Amino acid sequence: MSLEINSDSSESLEDRLKQLALHCQKFKGAILGRSLFQLISTLLLFFISLSAIFATFESHYWIAALLIIPTGGLVVRLFIFQHDCGHQSFFKSRKWNDRVGRALSIFTFTPYGYWRESHNTHHATSGNLSKRGIGDIDTLTVREYLSRTWLKRLSYRIYRHPILLLLIGGPVMILILQRFPVGQPSPFRKIWKSVLGLNLALVIIYGSVISFTGAAFFLAVYLPIICISAWIGGWMFFIQHQFENTVWDRTKDWSFNKAAVLGSSYFVLPKILQWFSGNIGFHHLHHICGMIPNYRLQECHDTAPHVPEIREIRLWQSLKCLRLTLWDEDLRKLVGFNQLKRA
Repeated sequence: MSLEINSDSSESLEDRLKQLALHCQKFKGAILGRSLFQLISTLLLFFISLSAIFATFESHYWIAALLIIPTGGLVVRLFIFQHDCGHQSFFKSRKWNDRVGRALSIFTFTPYGYWRESHNTHHATSGNLSKRGIGDIDTLTVREYLSRTWLKRLSYRIYRHPILLLLIGGPVMILILQRFPVGQPSPFRKIWKSVLGLNLALVIIYGSVISFTGAAFFLAVYLPIICISAWIGGWMFFIQHQFENTVWDRTKDWSFNKAAVLGSSYFVLPKILQWFSGNIGFHHLHHICGMIPNYRLQECHDTAPHVPEIREIRLWQSLKCLRLTLWDEDLRKLVGFNQLKRA
């Protein structure tokens, strides 16, 4: 991490985290021109790409197939804008954040109000072992896993397998489970208004698209685009908290600053992937101050005070995290099933 402010080595971790939190406060708040430019330019690229896919779909499908991949990346970028709207950081007005957030859900298939509630709960409880289960990936401790019956252990192993959790689970979550988000703690009426409202809009809008382009175009083009965006988004969300030296604590020992910065990764990505993912790799900064718009995270990072404990992960290193499945409270790290005898 490129750093501008030097910290005294005698400072405690809590002091360094407080300095970082104060620094991040300087970058919160939307800049209208930058938000509008991001939104308009990305939507323009998205529709240009879709038009090129439509034009080559029947005559040169291989071109259309190649374009599906970056178009899925553009859906991820649109989701980041929806995500910023949920944090009230994309526009200065709550009204316009909510309006744009709901409109973008047409492209992302993610109900804005429902997701906003669960995601804000995730921010408030991330890294708290006593408050797991809302807006995060289910993670058991080693003791919890070993105390389960063999059948429940098997079900957890199946759930945590990368093929089910990411390859299958991502698209299933976006396309199916978010249509029926049962078991959420938020007010029933509030959540279902968001979900059913989006479901109705999807039926009307994509029903109209199918009537114009045909079902084959939707099934062979737009569903793969959503699946690709789900795979990319699912992987980004996974690596943001599921890495070996992340931080989990019980409520009595839990600290918001510590959980936000040390329990979230700094995912170092190539510039093109950083652009598609809307700088969300700076997840430690986003968690300590969710009001920072995505386009200000780089500047916040470049001028941040030195916190050597920040968890930096490179792209190739992130692949090793796939084997991590359980939180070991004694070793204070995530371990894999194959490490249980040694852990």
